[in-house]
Amino acid sequence: MKRRTFLKGSLAAGATVSSGLLASNMAFAESAAADTKAAGADPYAATSVEDALKALGITAEDSDKITVNAPDLAENAAVVPVEITTTLEGAEEIIVMISKNPTVLVAKFKFGESADHGVKCRFKVGKSGDVVAVVKAGDKYYTAKKAVKVTKGGCGG
Repeated sequence: MKRRTFLKGSLAAGATVSSGLLASNMAFAESAAADTKAAGADPYAATSVEDALKALGITAEDSDKITVNAPDLAENAAVVPVEITTTLEGAEEIIVMISKNPTVLVAKFKFGESADHGVKCRFKVGKSGDVVAVVKAGDKYYTAKKAVKVTKGGCGG
């Protein structure tokens, strides 16, 4: 192994480890695959929000303590900014679904105890439909949604 390659690898590994240990207020996205083993179905194969929730084993109730901030009109559906925040006490997860995408379940974020309970991402939106946020707080799930109209550049073209 060359010295330069070794140093690059060591620096990259050190930066990854130290940022993970020092940044306790970060949310980490993860695949829902671990949760699907218990539910018995693949939520990424779901074609509707209801099917994805069923595959995840989730029953959610509407909440006004969740805010889904997305544009009413997405001029470029390839990069739609979405911000989801919540004021629910003890929020642990935020799950993001886009109702008209070929893959409805698009992200799942887990939070540490001292994390801010919100996420900002950019998603490709297939067709006009809803951006749905599901928040886990304690043993319950809550949901909110925002309608987004797509003009061009969605998943279909």
